[in-house]
Amino acid sequence: MFKLLSPNIGKVSLLIAILSWLALLFVDITRIFGMLNQIESGVAPEVSYILQVAFFIMVYLFFNYSITRNERNEFLNLIWRGASTGLLALAISLLIRGFYGLLGDSTLANDPLMRNFFYHVNFALISLFLISCTLLWKRLILYQKSKKVVQQWQAFEILLLVSMFFVFFNQNTLDYSFIFGLVFITVFSISLSINLKWIPYLTFKEKWKSILFFSIILVSASYLFIQVLSYSDVEQIPVNLTDNLLLIGLFIFVFIYSLFSFLVTLFNLPTSSVFEQKLIEAINFQRLSQSIKPGENENQVLDILIDSSMSASYADAGWLEILDDEDNLSVLQFRFIEKNTLKELKDILVQSTAYPQDATQKREDDSKSVQIKINHNTYKSALVTALYINQKLMGRLVLVKEVKDGFNKEMVNIISTFVGQACISVENYRLLNEAIKNERYKEELEIAQRVQESLLPDKLHHDESFEISAFSAAADEVGGDYYETKQLDEHRFALIIGDVSGKGTSAAFNMSQMKGVFHSLVQTHPKPKDFIVLANNALGQCLEKNHFITTSYYVLDTVNKTIAYSRAGHCPTLFYKHHTQEADYLSIDGMGLGILRNHLYENYVHEKTFHFDTGDVLVLITDGIVEAKDNRGEEFGYERLRKVVQQHAGLNSQQIQDIIIKEVYKFIGKNTIADDDYSLMVVKFK
Repeated sequence: MFKLLSPNIGKVSLLIAILSWLALLFVDITRIFGMLNQIESGVAPEVSYILQVAFFIMVYLFFNYSITRNERNEFLNLIWRGASTGLLALAISLLIRGFYGLLGDSTLANDPLMRNFFYHVNFALISLFLISCTLLWKRLILYQKSKKVVQQWQAFEILLLVSMFFVFFNQNTLDYSFIFGLVFITVFSISLSINLKWIPYLTFKEKWKSILFFSIILVSASYLFIQVLSYSDVEQIPVNLTDNLLLIGLFIFVFIYSLFSFLVTLFNLPTSSVFEQKLIEAINFQRLSQSIKPGENENQVLDILIDSSMSASYADAGWLEILDDEDNLSVLQFRFIEKNTLKELKDILVQSTAYPQDATQKREDDSKSVQIKINHNTYKSALVTALYINQKLMGRLVLVKEVKDGFNKEMVNIISTFVGQACISVENYRLLNEAIKNERYKEELEIAQRVQESLLPDKLHHDESFEISAFSAAADEVGGDYYETKQLDEHRFALIIGDVSGKGTSAAFNMSQMKGVFHSLVQTHPKPKDFIVLANNALGQCLEKNHFITTSYYVLDTVNKTIAYSRAGHCPTLFYKHHTQEADYLSIDGMGLGILRNHLYENYVHEKTFHFDTGDVLVLITDGIVEAKDNRGEEFGYERLRKVVQQHAGLNSQQIQDIIIKEVYKFIGKNTIADDDYSLMVVKFK
């Protein structure tokens, strides 16, 4: 059986586009030869139109494939691609004009063949610029999809497709049908150009750059449009390709969307970016959970929760229900909604299984945020998130929007993080009051232990390229060790392990803060060094002065087989290389989070990248493993750990982990009490 090679759409479409342009140039030059020699060329204008349509379609396919396959589709990168294409078209067009300026009124300047060649060059560059910008703007418009926006874009694409073939009906002449089609495209362009929800996600620096890039696009589009208009009355061009409804329509769309984006970004400069805003909200949660005191009201936590969640999700309205002593849910707070409308929405939501009437009824997905489609005159979608403390329902947060499917994945993740942090804050508040009033320390520790266990992940993210297992045991009732994983995209994974200074409930509390920071920052896919610096900025504002956290952060790329990592004062990581059958510790400098709380901290953060192969093993530990002591006071040590891993590296990750833990407990003895938490993660590359 012969295996057919799948063609590369990008390369094939680019090749056909070049051939179509060359054929178009050849056909028009043939016409000019006929005109100069008073010979009928026999080439109908429809041939040029067919080649022009083929060129448009191939350019569209090329850029659509290129943009879809490009992993760096951040907002600023998309805008820069449009600006760079516009700069290229503008520069070449100016060079051509300058060249003709140097020729003056010479015979060469009036040569129709050369003028026709440069005309086709300008036509190609203008087409590339407009089509690429249109597809780039599509990614921006559809960033936060809704049914209405998707339908609008689909209708706009159909309109562009019709305008592409419109040339066969009006022969590129400015008649009433041309103006009518242009009005339609303008109306659609304006309606689509109000979709600018991606702008708030830019940082302050990115907004300035985007303003510069949009200025370049606006200048390029304006100059090239004037250039197109100048070709309308040129007699030496046998078939005018630029007085085309599609090109003029794309000029209008690109210019209007660029202008709207420029103005909105300019007026949004005083506001902080969503990332910065969410980081501040996370810090506020941490400050609040640490500063809450007995006798105060926990409603202040819930007040920040609903305001922060609505801001993060751009919700149109929302309310918070709290379970009373009789297990009935009553509305505690509501925002931007009338009471009668709230009652109508509750009656609609009760019909959904995600919003049961019985508050004590618990289901498997109660701990998750659930998006519900609602049939209401004003509101079309709702996000319901249950608030749990110690596996007991505390209440529900309900956010509603006036559009269908109004909550994307990023919004849901952020709101889940806010709810989790708020639940921990309220739980700590209640535990503190209960301990002071009733002196029930044992019950407090048992509850805190369950909270801490819930902070550790029950699922470790991985793919077929590697297997991973983890273990954690606290020396006291609660501990301060923390580990977690996060899948960043299809082939990149984030791994973190940390150790909070101190023990007991204070360490577990700081551990919950570390978890909140991790979930807030990992949404933006930072590099390891950037993660450590941002985490220090966040934790430095909420940790007590005598507290700090050591951690190591890794980004694992299973396609390139690389691991990038940074260390913040944490103990070294053990890496076993299969081809040498030797294990060694990765060495990199770093300072614990919260030790230095100013901008100088980033000078002590470093990042390294190394490669891994099949059979390699990565062992992440906390210092409790290597500092475990026997009854004589001797430590288990780094060297003993290295030998254990080296001897058993052929086993799977779970078996390697079990052997390490077994050897540690065997070393300290049955009667020895552990004086520190034991935690480790084992990664085995397959």
